[in-house]
Amino acid sequence: MHGVNPTILSTGLAVDYEEVSADAEKLRLALTGADSIEIDFALEDGAILRAELDLGGQEAQKSHGLCRGDRPDIANLPAGEVYFVPRSANGEFPLKYEDGTLGRLTVVDGKIIQSELIDGSQETIDEHNQSLADDPMTGVLGELGFGTQVLPVSYSDIQDEKVLGTCHLATGRDDHLGGHIVPSMFKKHENATHDDILFAPHKTPNFDIREVRMKRGDQEESLIRHFRPTEYLLAALRA
Repeated sequence: MHGVNPTILSTGLAVDYEEVSADAEKLRLALTGADSIEIDFALEDGAILRAELDLGGQEAQKSHGLCRGDRPDIANLPAGEVYFVPRSANGEFPLKYEDGTLGRLTVVDGKIIQSELIDGSQETIDEHNQSLADDPMTGVLGELGFGTQVLPVSYSDIQDEKVLGTCHLATGRDDHLGGHIVPSMFKKHENATHDDILFAPHKTPNFDIREVRMKRGDQEESLIRHFRPTEYLLAALRA
């Protein structure tokens, strides 16, 4: 369990996981079968970036902290999320790099193909673009996840991505989530990682999630606005 700190020990790991599991299942049912998810990001200068993820009507999965039954399973603690393995994705989204640089990422057919500087270090952007050119599989979007718990900010992604109102993408391998991106598809074995990109107000204060929308057949629902769950998700939790 990487990234564990005192806040996580006293909150995310000190909860009733029967309740975590029940809430995750309620939200899983609210999202399962989605055809697509659209995310609108609002930058400080007023620009709007939009990413659309094709989910193909797949069954949503949940990380709920419990391993039961006769099949092999995994649990990521702290738990509490609903997730999908995207079939494809197109559009743009912002990325805040570790040094604070903000980039605009272009996604085509499920892969990040380039990063452009919004603010910060051009060298950081150039290094990322070189990595994408050297091994394009490192830019594959392998996960879309939504937090399901009400928890305090821990400043560690392992818990903060489980907070209701946040969402995250991940690049790289997704075979452990039921996807088809496996280590052998990467140029180097050490590139076959799974790297989460968390969108949360404390982590990405220089842009906002204006809205997350789900399309499922003829149904269209707003899921998140300004990092807050909409009534659609809240009603599902009350059910």
